[in-house]
Parts: sequence; structure tokens; C-alpha cells
Amino acid sequence: MDLKELKELIKLVTEKGITEFEIEREGFRLRICRPSELQSQTAPVILHSPAAVPLPQPILQVATAQTTAPVQSETKAPEPEVELHIIKSPIVGTFYRAPSPTSDPFIKIGDNVEQETVVCIIEAMKLMNEIHAEVTGEIVKIFVENAQPVEYGQPLFGVKI
Repeated sequence: MDLKELKELIKLVTEKGITEFEIEREGFRLRICRPSELQSQTAPVILHSPAAVPLPQPILQVATAQTTAPVQSETKAPEPEVELHIIKSPIVGTFYRAPSPTSDPFIKIGDNVEQETVVCIIEAMKLMNEIHAEVTGEIVKIFVENAQPVEYGQPLFGVKI
């Protein structure tokens, strides 16, 4: 399907008031969806093929056998990012937030930590290894769920210094 055929199909769908149209040919799939009256007129254009051209009215989805990654045309205002120190796993093992199943976690989001504060335990080969914060700051993110396996270098906590 070339660009001329694509434009003709979009024009036909728009003129006839068709809200959804789909065609599939030899590893090429085209889907055109027009926003309903209830939807915002600023709906994102979703493209799955670098050859497709985004058009303002319909929502367009094109997929081929080789390319399937969506591209969003919607832009958002960038949020200011806080530089976080990431506490990473020094070993492979099982991550535990508390010393026992009935105990409170070592730390929670919002807690202040010091360099020697124990933040979790990682079990490796039946040995319980205490992991220390190694920085002074506030815990703002926990990347791992309790009792989940972790890899060497995997982020565990985000600390605002």
C-alpha cells in the first residue's frame, strides 16, 4: 500500500463518517479510528510504521511484520527530576525489607537514613546479608517488593541526598 492509497482511504473514512476501519494484506495491517464526539480532539496519533504519515483528524495505527513499536506524538511538559542516589544490590539473592515476617520493615518511604542505617537484608546461600544505606538522606523510592529475587547491581532504593 502506497501513500496515495493511504490518503484515499483516510479521506473516504472521514467523508463517510466511519468511526473505525481495518484492513490487512500480506503482512501489512492498517487500522483507522476516528475519535467520537465525546473524546477530546487532541487524541494522540499512534504509528507503527515509519512510512505512515500522521494526519490530524483520525487516529491511525499501522503495523507491519517487521515494525511493531508504538510512537506517541503527544508531548508532556517535562517535570523537574530530583537527582537520586540509588542503593544497588551488592549480591545476587532474595530481598527482604524486614528482619522477620512479623517485624516492621527496616525503612519506609519518607524515612531519613544515615550511612550505617540497615535498609534491608539480602539472603544468599542461606546467609542473611545486611545492606547499609552508605549515604545520608531521605528514602523516596523502593524499587523491589519484599521476598523478591534480586540481581547484582539491581536498584533497591532511591535516596534524596
